[in-house]
Amino acid sequence: MTHDFAISRRDLLKAGGALIVYAGLLPQARLALSAATGKPPGSLANAAALDTWIRINADGTVMAFTGKVEIGQGITTALAQVVAEELDVSLDRLRLITADTERTPNEGYTSGSWSMAMSGTALRFAAAQARFILLRMAAAELGALHDQLQVQDGTVTSPGSQRHTTYWDLMGGRFFRYRVTGTAPPKSPAVHRIVGTGVPRLDIPAKVSGGVAYVQDLRLPGMVHARVAHAPSYGARLLSFDEGAIAGMPGVMKIVRNGSYLAVIAEKEWQAIQAHDKLVQSAQWEERPTLPAEAQLYDFLVNLPTEDSVILDKPPAHTVAAARHFEATYHRPYVMHGAIGPSCAVGQWQDDALTVWTHSQGVYPLRRSIAEMLRLPDGRVRCIHMEGSGCYGQNGADDVAADAALLARVLPGRPVRVQWTRQDEHSWEPYGPAMVMRARAAVDGHGTIMEWNYEVWSPTHSARPNGSALLMPQWDLEPPGTPPPSTPIPQPQGGGDRNAIPLYDMPSARIVHHFIPAVTLRSSALRSLGAYANIFAIESFMDELATSVGADPVDYRLRHLKDARGAEVIKAAADRFGWSNYAAQPGRGRGFGWARYKNEAAYTAVAAEVAVDRASGQVRVLRVVAADDSGEIVTPDGVRNQIEGGIVQATSWTLKEAVRFDRTRITSRDWSSYPILTFPEVPAEVEVVLVDRPGQPFLGTGEAAQGPTVAAIANAVANATRVRIRELPLTPARVLAALQQATAQPSSATQ
Repeated sequence: MTHDFAISRRDLLKAGGALIVYAGLLPQARLALSAATGKPPGSLANAAALDTWIRINADGTVMAFTGKVEIGQGITTALAQVVAEELDVSLDRLRLITADTERTPNEGYTSGSWSMAMSGTALRFAAAQARFILLRMAAAELGALHDQLQVQDGTVTSPGSQRHTTYWDLMGGRFFRYRVTGTAPPKSPAVHRIVGTGVPRLDIPAKVSGGVAYVQDLRLPGMVHARVAHAPSYGARLLSFDEGAIAGMPGVMKIVRNGSYLAVIAEKEWQAIQAHDKLVQSAQWEERPTLPAEAQLYDFLVNLPTEDSVILDKPPAHTVAAARHFEATYHRPYVMHGAIGPSCAVGQWQDDALTVWTHSQGVYPLRRSIAEMLRLPDGRVRCIHMEGSGCYGQNGADDVAADAALLARVLPGRPVRVQWTRQDEHSWEPYGPAMVMRARAAVDGHGTIMEWNYEVWSPTHSARPNGSALLMPQWDLEPPGTPPPSTPIPQPQGGGDRNAIPLYDMPSARIVHHFIPAVTLRSSALRSLGAYANIFAIESFMDELATSVGADPVDYRLRHLKDARGAEVIKAAADRFGWSNYAAQPGRGRGFGWARYKNEAAYTAVAAEVAVDRASGQVRVLRVVAADDSGEIVTPDGVRNQIEGGIVQATSWTLKEAVRFDRTRITSRDWSSYPILTFPEVPAEVEVVLVDRPGQPFLGTGEAAQGPTVAAIANAVANATRVRIRELPLTPARVLAALQQATAQPSSATQ
C-alpha cells in the first residue's frame, strides 16, 4: 500500500507507534530496532516516531519536520544542513516544514537557545535512523553488504556494480513506521561535507526579493482586514463609542464589541484603518492610575511582596579573615522587544474549525490557549507558523493571533487579517522586566574572593500562553479574564535568576532570587531573560573588584575560573582584541565581559572599546571582539550572525532603551519616545572568533552575547571615565550626570 504525504497529524501518530516497516517491503529489510535503554536525545523524548521527522517523497524530494520556528536566527538553514548531511542528499532536495499543529512535532516554544540542542539533535538522529533503514533496504535489493554501499544525493550504488537504486524508489510515498531509538549513530564529524560549512540562508531570498517572507505579507483569497481599538491603559474600561458613525463608513462589514473589547472588520485595509481611527477618536474610557512612579521604580520593586528562593548556598569550608568588603547595586529598566514590524495574524473560521497563521514562537501552546478561549477542542484549532519581522521572546504575536481567532469566528468563511499598529505594539507587548541586582563580596589580602553574596529582584520573565495563561484580548472580554498568578522559572534555566550563579570558583557563595509575583506592567520573555541583567551586574562587579585590588580585569577573571572552555573563550577574545598591549587614549576605554549562557549553553566572551564625550556624555562603541564556543558548529555564518546580532541589540539596550510611563499610561508609544540604535551608532568594528568543537553537543547561540556585551560596554565606559554607572541605559544624560557627580562619589564598589 502506498501513501502520499497529504496526511494529518493524527495519522502520523498512529503510524509512529509500530516497530516494523511496511509488510510490502522485502523481508530482508524488515528490521527490529531495539528499544532505547535511556532517554532519547533532544526532542525525540516526546516524539520518537521517525515519520514525525523525516519523509521520503516519490518525486525525489525529502521532507523534514521541526516544531521550532524561524525568527531570523537562520535555524531552518542549520536544521536542513543536519538532515542533508546525515541522509547524503543535496540541500536542493530538502523541504523543511516548520511549526504547524497539523504537520510537525510539538516542540513547545522556540526559546532559550534550545533549537539546535533539541530539534537539531532529534533531526540528526532521525535522519541517521532513516539512512540506516534505507541502506539495508538497498542492500537487500542490490544483493550487497550495506556497509559497502555508497550514497550520492539519494542514489545508492554498489561498488564494482552497475546496479543502483534511490531513496525514492525504495521508500517514496510510504511510511517508515519505526521509532527513532538512537541505535543508528550519526556520522563522524570527520566525514562531514555539509555540516560545518557556509551555505546560503534558505530564508533570505523571499526577504530581499519582495516575496511572501512574513505573515505580514500573507494574502489569501477573499481576505478582509480588521483593526482592534485597544484600551489606552492597563485596566481601562470602555464606556461608549459612536457606533453609528463607524457603521456607515465605506467597506465596514462588522463592528465587534464584547465588554471592553472593540474592533472593526472591513473589506480593504485602508478602510479598516480609517474605521479604526474613528473608533479610537470616539471611544470613551474609564482609566485608573495603576502604574508605579517611574522615578521610584526600583524602590517600588524591592518593596513589593516577593517569593524568595536560595538558588545557591555554599558555606565556607573554613574561616578565613577577609581583608576588604565590597558592595554594589545595579538596575535594569523595562525594555521592549521593539519588533520592526508590528504584530500580525490571519484567522479563518471554516467548516466549524479555525486556522490561524501566526508568528508565535509556540504554535502548540498557542493552539491550546485559543481553544480554551473559544471553548473548543484542541483538534478544531490549527496554528501555522509564518515568520514575523523580528522578535526574540514574547511580543504581541500570540495576542494578535487571539484577535484573529475572535474576529474570524464572527465572520465565517473569510480570512480575517489583523494588523497591530506601532502604538499597539509599544503599549501592549509584554516587556522584558525591570530588575534590581545587589552584589557583595569579601576578598583576602591577595585580592582573592573569599565570600560572594548576590540578590536579584525580578518580576516574571515568562507569561507565554500555554492553555492557562490568558491571551491579552481576554482581559477585555465580558466577563473579563484574570491572568493566573505568575510563577518563577526553576533553575537551572531560571528566569529572573538566569545566570545569577557565576561560574567563578569561590569558597563561599549565597545567591537569592526575590521573585515578584505581582507588578502592574506586563512582562514576559525577552531575549536572554534575566541573563542580560545578571551578567551585567556580576561582570561589572568583577571589574570593580579587579580595579579595587589593582588586578587586570581579564587576569582577575581567569584567576577565579576553573572551567577550561570558559578560560579558552576569555583568552581568545582578549588575544584577538589585543588586550595585553592596549594603548590607552584620552576619552577612550576598554571593557570585558563573559558568561556561559544559562551556565549550560554557549560560552561567550566580549571585549569592547568605547569613546566617551565628556562634554555631552555620549558613548560611542568603537570596536567589539567576541569569542564564542557553541559546541559543534553547523553553520559558521549563522553562529557568527547570531553573535553579531546579539552584540548590536545589546548595545541598543545598553545605551538607549527604557520603557517610559506615567501613573496611568505607557508613554513610549513610538520610535521617538522609545529610541533604538540607529545604523550610524552600530559598533564600527565587530569581530567574532568561533571555537568549533566537532562531535560535541550543540549548545545554542541565539542569546549568548547579550550579557557579555552589556558588561563589556559598561566596563569600558568605567575605564574611559573612571566613573562607575550601575543603572541602565547609559544615556548621555545619565553619563553626564555621573561625570558631574564624580568628585562626590567613589568610582569603585563601596567598601
